[in-house]
Amino acid sequence: MSISMKNLDPAFRGAGQKDGLEIWRIENFKPIPVPTSSYGKFYMGDSYIILKTSALKKGSFRHDIHYWLGKDTSQDEAGTAAILTVELDAALGGRAVQYRELQGNETEKLLSYFRPCIMPQPGGIASGFNHVEVNEQEHVTRLYVCRGKHVVHVKEVPFARSSLNHDDIFILDTKSKIFQFNGSNSCIQERAKALEVVQYIKDTFHEGKCEVAAVEDGKLMADAEAGEFWALFGGFAPLPRKIRSEETGEDMEAAAKLLCFNQGQLEPISFESLTHDLLETNKCYLLDCGGEMYVWMGRSTSLQQRKGASEAAEKLLTDDSRTKSHVMKMIEGYETVAFKSKFNEWPPTPDLKLSSEDGRGKVAALLKNQGLDVKGLMKSAPETEEPEPYIDCTGNLQVWRVNGNAKTLLASAEQSKFYTGDCYIFQYTYTGEDKEECLIGTWFGNKSVEEERASAIKLASKMVQAAKFQATMARLYEGKEPIQFFVIFQSLQVFKGGLSSGYKNFIAESGLDDDSYSEAGLALFRIQGSGSENMQAIQVDAVASSLNSSYCYILHDGNSVFTWIGNLTTSLDHELVERQLDAIKSDLPSRSLKEGRETDKFWELLGDKLKYSNKKIEREQESDPHLFSCILSKDGNLKVKEIHHFTQDDLMAEDVFVLDCHSYIFVWVGQEVDAKVKTQAMDIGEKFLVRDFLMKNLSRETTIFTVSEGSEPQIFTRFFTWDSAKSLMHGSSYQRRLAILKGGAAKLLDVSLNLVIFQFSAEILGSIACKRYL
Repeated sequence: MSISMKNLDPAFRGAGQKDGLEIWRIENFKPIPVPTSSYGKFYMGDSYIILKTSALKKGSFRHDIHYWLGKDTSQDEAGTAAILTVELDAALGGRAVQYRELQGNETEKLLSYFRPCIMPQPGGIASGFNHVEVNEQEHVTRLYVCRGKHVVHVKEVPFARSSLNHDDIFILDTKSKIFQFNGSNSCIQERAKALEVVQYIKDTFHEGKCEVAAVEDGKLMADAEAGEFWALFGGFAPLPRKIRSEETGEDMEAAAKLLCFNQGQLEPISFESLTHDLLETNKCYLLDCGGEMYVWMGRSTSLQQRKGASEAAEKLLTDDSRTKSHVMKMIEGYETVAFKSKFNEWPPTPDLKLSSEDGRGKVAALLKNQGLDVKGLMKSAPETEEPEPYIDCTGNLQVWRVNGNAKTLLASAEQSKFYTGDCYIFQYTYTGEDKEECLIGTWFGNKSVEEERASAIKLASKMVQAAKFQATMARLYEGKEPIQFFVIFQSLQVFKGGLSSGYKNFIAESGLDDDSYSEAGLALFRIQGSGSENMQAIQVDAVASSLNSSYCYILHDGNSVFTWIGNLTTSLDHELVERQLDAIKSDLPSRSLKEGRETDKFWELLGDKLKYSNKKIEREQESDPHLFSCILSKDGNLKVKEIHHFTQDDLMAEDVFVLDCHSYIFVWVGQEVDAKVKTQAMDIGEKFLVRDFLMKNLSRETTIFTVSEGSEPQIFTRFFTWDSAKSLMHGSSYQRRLAILKGGAAKLLDVSLNLVIFQFSAEILGSIACKRYL
């Protein structure tokens, strides 16, 4: 689709050039920028466009565009917002996902931008209503219902007893006091989230000067605060046991319908199986799933086609009174996970980085011609080859080799020599940011047997339990190790074969040749790393095809030693190969050979000259993190829900969360989680990899870290704006936040610190027994 700036509204020029939010209100069918100081203030009679720009690790931007429609906005304003959203997307290169947001039925993604909630005010620009700041208004008693464990949907309801029920959280805002009424069927997480709304109301409507009271459903007049609450309703009376009306609108389980936009009309498409090949790149489609509607626009469609598709979708919603349906619009190649999951199969998304960069370049050029700043639009953050390890490298390391169902402690001189047929357990203690940290990990060689892998996990889990779950646990596979593993071992050698009983038994039973490393035999090692604190020698097949121009190698046959220097290597690589010679074969002099100047003896040892690669071996890169709340059902199924725009406060003490960074994942377990679930943390991580919620082709061998609340290492906390004091608090998430709201956080923290001191004293005694166990 060609992009023209001639008709683009001036208010959109230069938008989306930097990370953050930009908001416009529709005034007289034009987008007018909203001042930053007014972000989060919405009026019921208005329509808004919200642009969220996210700077990604790869250097590009992701854009999400939401158009929010107040319940009293006019149909003309709503239609204008929908059309302008399409134009804004075109100006950004046609890669944004567009969301239709109705007041009271907003997506969780939108709500996550305006934490803790959106509380629209009466009035609007078209009504001529003269907006008055809320703290200037005469205070009126209001009753709100709050729903949601992760983000809160807040809705004002009539101030009457009949509005209350046992399932929800209610906030009663009076002139001098705010009451939170917790329905008996509501969960702790919902209660904790509602307290954030109470804090918002206190700060926004009371300038932070009013009392706060928590009322539990079922407590009668004997409780002073409960009595005061019920007195406002004319006295206590039992609430009826009625089932809450969810007001979710359309059936979320409705059978999917696919319709094609053709000359302004929607034409249904019949299909036996919903597959990707039904979508043509020169057309627009609507996928109707009941509570969710998706508008898909092929990359070859025109701006006019896309506007027409948007108008047709709006008309369908109006004609069918689909007031509660969420509508998402997207361009081919930039589909959401939710959309792709509706199809029986979806092919791997091609690498669109080049085309998107090219598209952004065209947009930037057009903007620049108009004299606008395009610096942010073209900015691309450089990628570093080796990520920061975020771990102290001067700690204490112990390593065990797994033998059957037992483990054998290795001498310090042997603990950096691994065999690909074996499994290992390592324990690394080091000084963290504000406390001593402990990492207990398992490493599985590519040729190790399944029985010893299971044994390694079981033994390591017992070590974590012995440490009162205050150690971080890691599961690593050969070839998939994160940077933290390499900097802990600093100089690592990985040999062929194995020494464990499990590997030896497997070789004997299968009749295979044991190719275990021998100093007197022929061996070829690839040297890699980024410095003396992170270098590895990996034994590979001793054939010419194992060579790579981007690496240095060590070759020996027991009598002679060669170092081979690839043409694409650096002086650092040359230094590393010299360092690794001492670990591999220090008793013989070596001969250095540059690529292209090899001796006959060298090729003779490798069998013959063969073609080989010149490209660096690619490792999975860390991507932008995604946080998921996870529930493991009794039947073993894992249910996940993404938490958008997450913060530390989203980590609820009663729950388990997975932080997905693509190259590795973290399983975070709250203090209030059931003890049995804590022991299943690694299982939850493995099930998450199988589920692959983001459809990123996650490897089953992706590194898994398990982290317990209160013992989070910096490799985890760096993804948050972290407050260590919060992780030291004890009690439920609701108790903690209520204490903070009432000003008792310091007291609660003192109690928590006393508990920590008590636990630490107990652990000193326990560590003696633990060392005996190890």
